[in-house]
Amino acid sequence: MSNSLTYADAGVDIDKANNFVSIIKKIAKETPRTGVMGEIGGFGGLFSLNVADFEKPVLVSSTDGVGTKLKIAYMMDKHDTVGIDLVAMCVNDIAVQGAKPLFFLDYLSMGKLNTDIATDIIKGIVEGCKQANCALIGGETAEMPGIYRENEYDLAGFTVGIVDNSKIIDGSEIRVGNRLIGIASSGLHSNGYSLVRKICFDKLNLSIDSKLPGLAGTIGEELLAPTKIYSETIQRLIRDLPVLGLAHITGGGISDNILRIIPKACKVVIRKGSWEVPPVFTFLQKAGNVSENEMMRTFNNGIGMIAVVPEKSVQDVLERLNGLGEKGFVIGEIVERKNSGDQLEWMEP
Repeated sequence: MSNSLTYADAGVDIDKANNFVSIIKKIAKETPRTGVMGEIGGFGGLFSLNVADFEKPVLVSSTDGVGTKLKIAYMMDKHDTVGIDLVAMCVNDIAVQGAKPLFFLDYLSMGKLNTDIATDIIKGIVEGCKQANCALIGGETAEMPGIYRENEYDLAGFTVGIVDNSKIIDGSEIRVGNRLIGIASSGLHSNGYSLVRKICFDKLNLSIDSKLPGLAGTIGEELLAPTKIYSETIQRLIRDLPVLGLAHITGGGISDNILRIIPKACKVVIRKGSWEVPPVFTFLQKAGNVSENEMMRTFNNGIGMIAVVPEKSVQDVLERLNGLGEKGFVIGEIVERKNSGDQLEWMEP
């Protein structure tokens, strides 16, 4: 048939996709982990679960994406860090329950497969897996003509981790008198970017290369800084010290996420000014005329993770965090909740 059409004519190149899988196989070998069986390319990823060190093992899973932070990657034509964000958003969520991540899978969809961009994305995912000490064991790369603009894409992923049932951190042991220790973020992480873009590019008409007072690099570099991965920090912290609750500060900010782990009989008091707020948040609040309440519900404002610990353990936890290269701040405490009032109170400095 002289005019017969092929899948490639419709925008999907199977040969290019197969060649890309061979590239991924080589990169993924940088994330070896005991338990991984086979290699990427099968219909499913295989992982042999060793439960010898667990009395009653529990699997913990999480799935997430990077969100509109991807728009910044498109604007900068820089794609080798958003994979770190993808891994971080998943593994940080299971870290708060005390789980150690075992493996990760990703989903990458593009209008037309750009091998260079896709390879950079996978390199970022591999870097994130290395930071989290988990293995990349599979994923999916989809070409979807007509869905995305040229060289644009979407990312999603999920992770599975393990924790002993007796060591699950669920906040049930949180009591009046406990202290809140905030662990510093690496910047905006991966939340609030729709508002960020509205302020920077719609309202202020900034370019991605604009430099702003108080920021070390360009606005693009600041906005694309990858999300901090806390998995190993949390594992080393809970190995020796009592941690009664952990909250990953993602969408909803400090205000919403801390309440997800606090017993109904307790109230959280957070002291304003008790931690260092990176300049990018101050800039966004002023430039966008964003209320303090909206800032606290949209961004992490410099705190990426919150640990609830006994008062007597505060200094030990702070010293351990410092030894792990993290900045920790005592940002609040747990008090009695009276008359079914609000569960969160912000105290002035």
